[in-house]
Amino acid sequence: MSATLSPTKTPKIGFVSLGCPKNLTDSELILTQLSAEGYETSKTFEGADLVVVNTCGFIDDAVRESLDAIGDALAENGKVIVTGCLGARADAAGGNLVKGVHPSVLAVTGPHAAQEVMEHVHQHLPKPHDPFIDLVPGAFGEAGIKLTPRHYAYMKISEGCNHRCTFCIIPSMRGDLVSRPIGDVLKEARALFEGGVKELLVVSQDTSAYGVDVKYRTGFWDGKPVRTRLLELAQALGEIARPYGAWVRLHYVYPYPSVDDIIPLMAQGLVLPYLDVPFQHSHPDVLKRMKRPASGERNLERIQRWREMCPELVIRSTFIAGFPGETEEEFEHLLQFLREAQIDRAGCFAYSDVKGAAANDLPGMLPLALREERRARFMAVAEEVSMARLQRRVGQTLQVLVDKAVGLGKKGGVGRSWADAPEIDGLVHLLPPEKVSKTYKVGDFVKARIVGTQGHDLVGLPV
Repeated sequence: MSATLSPTKTPKIGFVSLGCPKNLTDSELILTQLSAEGYETSKTFEGADLVVVNTCGFIDDAVRESLDAIGDALAENGKVIVTGCLGARADAAGGNLVKGVHPSVLAVTGPHAAQEVMEHVHQHLPKPHDPFIDLVPGAFGEAGIKLTPRHYAYMKISEGCNHRCTFCIIPSMRGDLVSRPIGDVLKEARALFEGGVKELLVVSQDTSAYGVDVKYRTGFWDGKPVRTRLLELAQALGEIARPYGAWVRLHYVYPYPSVDDIIPLMAQGLVLPYLDVPFQHSHPDVLKRMKRPASGERNLERIQRWREMCPELVIRSTFIAGFPGETEEEFEHLLQFLREAQIDRAGCFAYSDVKGAAANDLPGMLPLALREERRARFMAVAEEVSMARLQRRVGQTLQVLVDKAVGLGKKGGVGRSWADAPEIDGLVHLLPPEKVSKTYKVGDFVKARIVGTQGHDLVGLPV
């Protein structure tokens, strides 16, 4: 039986979003629908009629964080709906993991289940009204609500993944690849640029595979045919972004041979010369045990070819240290790859034997202490490579997107160059400008002469 609300009371929903940018886009979709239906939303539990927690369930630390967040919401509010990847996880007895730990939650759904979440919300908190989407306060028109600052936004182009990497349980939670219609993607992109977004970050589980599931069928955009494929998508996004002077950044790009066709677009300036490529390892035998796609043993050759086509290319990647059966020789191969490939930004996880991962059944599970020790050794080499590559920027003048401006920039600020994605890469610390008349605000582009480095960051003087 649904509770009856006072006709003057706007129902309020607390919202917690955990996990990766792909989860963030799911949260944005739910928040857009909540706002469209007249619900008030908040990042806190205070005064909320119920709380929605969008969870992550990829690795053990993420599971703990999600379960703790659910527990906090129950303790502070008492009425909690759970969605996201953890909602699809089973416990040892085969029951729902979340329900097993927190049996008092109102409802649990899996990932990308916005409609199901809304049905549960309606059941426990009746919707106040049903206005048109363009009445949503603070939204980007058809692109809906965004949780990021207004000058950058993530845009998800597909859901799920066709690969079955042995360390990963995402396909069991998010399913196989499902590409969004290219016309819908481009419509959302234009709405974001029209709303003032200066940096569009394209995300998915496997961006390179966009359109594989629909056999690259032809869609339509502005009355013109466009193939549902990454090359055509990147080109169209770059052309839409150009009149706004905005950036397009590609994430989660598997190193398939087809990526070679994207690099010229970067050299032309249509999309940023930046690739987020999850290599995970370098040794052929480890890659085989991981069941990684895309002929990983040729990655060094690919990187060299990409940089020949676009010398300004910046590569970010993630790796796993201490994968089951990894020998010292295989790990040293990874360190050598890191040095030779000159990876600009590298992150590393010690292998996490997350429940449900096929790799847990492989022989040669390494002790946790050894996994962590190899992760630390990896990060030491990664930092050495990254620092050397950053040093080359000193003396250059770079375009910087402002994330923070103190006193309209007169007292300095913080931004990022095209080489830095938000939250995961470095920053450009902007010094007070020499010209008193020079001002800027968040979301502006400024030119800065790089005068030094500071850890993983650059220091620049606006010019």
